[in-house]
Amino acid sequence: MESKMTKGNPLSLLLKFVIPIFLGFIFQQFYNMVDTVIVGRFVSPNALAAVGSTGTIMFMIMGLANGMTTGYTVLISQKYGAGDSEGTRKAFVNAIMLGIISTAIVTIAALLVMHPLLKVMNTPEDIYSDAYSYISTICAGSIALIGYNLLAASLRAIGNSRTPLYFLIFSALLNIVLDLVFIIAFHMGTFGAALATDLSQAASAILCMIYIVKKVKILCPQRKDWRLNKDYSLKQLNIGIPMALQFGITASGTMVMQSSINIYGSTAVTGFTAAGKVVNLMTAGMPSIGQTIAAYAGQNYGYGDLDRVHRGTIDALKISAVYSVITGILSVVLLPVIIGFFFDSGVDIGAYLPYARAYIYACVPFYIPLAMIFIYRNTMQACGYGKTALTLGIVELIARFITAFLSIRLHSFQLAVAGDATAWFTAGVFSIILYYAVMKQLRRKMKRA
Repeated sequence: MESKMTKGNPLSLLLKFVIPIFLGFIFQQFYNMVDTVIVGRFVSPNALAAVGSTGTIMFMIMGLANGMTTGYTVLISQKYGAGDSEGTRKAFVNAIMLGIISTAIVTIAALLVMHPLLKVMNTPEDIYSDAYSYISTICAGSIALIGYNLLAASLRAIGNSRTPLYFLIFSALLNIVLDLVFIIAFHMGTFGAALATDLSQAASAILCMIYIVKKVKILCPQRKDWRLNKDYSLKQLNIGIPMALQFGITASGTMVMQSSINIYGSTAVTGFTAAGKVVNLMTAGMPSIGQTIAAYAGQNYGYGDLDRVHRGTIDALKISAVYSVITGILSVVLLPVIIGFFFDSGVDIGAYLPYARAYIYACVPFYIPLAMIFIYRNTMQACGYGKTALTLGIVELIARFITAFLSIRLHSFQLAVAGDATAWFTAGVFSIILYYAVMKQLRRKMKRA
């Protein structure tokens, strides 16, 4: 199921490739969303707020995983696009070893800072214990999250976006079953929800590895390959670390934003949490097209066709613009319906809706700039410019910090929930400038070569 993206109509290739990735992102959203729904309906609204209050930390963990794994696998797509079979396999094995080292660092660091981090984020006392139980368990199982993302990204790098989807669907369904068993049957609360997520993601990672060993010969590791290659490691770290740091910096900004929302109490946190799940679900197509353009640009850059890279980027922007308008309308219209799923039928959602609507109304007008960030950033990274991601992350952090600071000074909830929108618009503008500067520089390099 490998696929070369160096020939054929870019728009058709992108649409064909993005659909399985998009469905995968939808199911990946189900991991945390199902936790939230089941906890909210079968434990309590406070437990829902507890899971929600850790959403930005969860975003940071997932972001670090996605950043590292996408960065480590860019070299795989470049080697594959250049027709270098041995280099493709060695890049994959090297990515695995770097992933193992990175996982150990991320897990230990996250567990060490979790208590002070929740305190700094103004986590309300009535939900603190459940929040810590949930997020610390997620952190302890981060090897499963990073493992799946690395293996799935490696398959996508060689043009296979369907197989990771099948395994993710299986694990998402498994997560629902385990959630119900751990929470309803065993009364394990937020700890049970997190444990279900860890075990489900581990299952998807194991299935991916079995498939690669059995079916994907171009990636299948050989005994002689199991040693770190210095040149490959430097290239992969040069892209992977800035991408991971970008997500970490962006997540730091969302934590600042979450802190400014937490001061309004658990009701506000609950409403914001429910709306956040809606936004995450509706915008799942944006990281999907980002990962698609990363595989596409990586292969075509490795093939030496920069004009084709640019054509694909423009087509990706067209797809995202249409998607953003449609999902923006759906976000507003379906908000009351979707958040109703998070609560037991006896709970009056009217108390939470004003907080949810404030966040939705702030975000929807800026869906297109958010899509632009994913497209331009992933294109530049696929061409070897990993540090551009770090620059955009810093821009987002500054925008969120200023917005959060002003919201606290002015005691404005509307301003507090505008942190994401401000960051998306600011980084979106910067991403355009950086992209055209990078393309200009790449064309000069190719002319000299």
